[in-house]
Amino acid sequence: MAIETVKGFRDFTGEEAQKRELIRDVLVRIFESYGFEPAETPVVEYKDFVRGENTNDEAVSDIFKLQDRGGRDLALRYEFTFQLKRLMQGKKLPFKRYQIGPVFRDEPTTGNRLRQFTQCDVDIVGATVKDEAEVLAIVKRVLTELGIKFTIFINNRKLMNEILEKEKIEKENWEKVIREIDKIDKSSEEEVYNALTQYYAESVLDVFKQDNKAFEKYDSYAEIKALMEICKSYGVEVQFKPSLARGLSYYNGSVFEVKSDIKETITAGGSFMFNEVQSTGLSFGLERLSLLTKIAPSKKKVMVISIGQDEKAIECAEKLRDNKIACTIFYGKMSKALEYANAKKISLAIFVGEEESKKKVVKVKDLDSGKEELIKIEDLIKKIK
Repeated sequence: MAIETVKGFRDFTGEEAQKRELIRDVLVRIFESYGFEPAETPVVEYKDFVRGENTNDEAVSDIFKLQDRGGRDLALRYEFTFQLKRLMQGKKLPFKRYQIGPVFRDEPTTGNRLRQFTQCDVDIVGATVKDEAEVLAIVKRVLTELGIKFTIFINNRKLMNEILEKEKIEKENWEKVIREIDKIDKSSEEEVYNALTQYYAESVLDVFKQDNKAFEKYDSYAEIKALMEICKSYGVEVQFKPSLARGLSYYNGSVFEVKSDIKETITAGGSFMFNEVQSTGLSFGLERLSLLTKIAPSKKKVMVISIGQDEKAIECAEKLRDNKIACTIFYGKMSKALEYANAKKISLAIFVGEEESKKKVVKVKDLDSGKEELIKIEDLIKKIK
């Protein structure tokens, strides 16, 4: 029986898992500081609901499909945004929710792309351009705290549509042309040009390669300027990227993409309309944040070592936990305990032996410096905290 993970899926343990939890803590704290409330949704949904009206989107075509015992067609969620169609019902607007959890895509695995990954979303249902600026302010705050270099790119799907209309591109081909334009910085110019010829749209390539000022003649550019102005109030720098589209066809206004030191996008999103309500949001990829940040646990790891004094060791550990100091207990030989502490990068060892128990103290050893001292448990708690 094979016990390895399925291709595109991963286990996270030890320091890597702890790092992911720290990142989650940062995200939740910042999301809630902007007034977002948590939500949880099912991993499994009806296939028709997951697919929605966007059946040609690459992400939608890559959904994991399954059936239950009743023969119902189901699918794993590929993102969180489509589930807002249900969550938003009956909510007072604006409805601001965040969600962190796994999503699934049955697609090839390349580089830093997995088939199960953790998305960390914020969305505002009932949104204006001011809300778009707010979610970009969240990007700045999160990535700055995590110490990640970043560049925020913005565009607007209305502008892209306006350009295609003026260039007299058949409306039925707009989405396909936009997908090709979005590849300008990912593929060669020749590849993009050849792909556009099948839609008689090769002329638009030169339009999207123009200097940014050339786009000011389009009416829809006013929305981009408005977003840029509000972003200044938040101290957020953004760059206009006229070829940026993002892959999901439900975007109907601003789109965002955040790049860093890896090829893949680390944060992205945009504005959309569900149930005739304009909304906006974006998603962080936890795996990519973890890859880029140097954040690490700041608290010292503590281990209580029982030297034939199990009851006293448990009493000591429980007092530490009562004071919100995490610790583990080791029962057995001291040599094995120190070997374990070294493997787990534990920095503080508390020895509870017969002599210490008689004196109502514990022996504390800083495993980084080697310094030892006898100290009362109450004083130790004050010292650690």
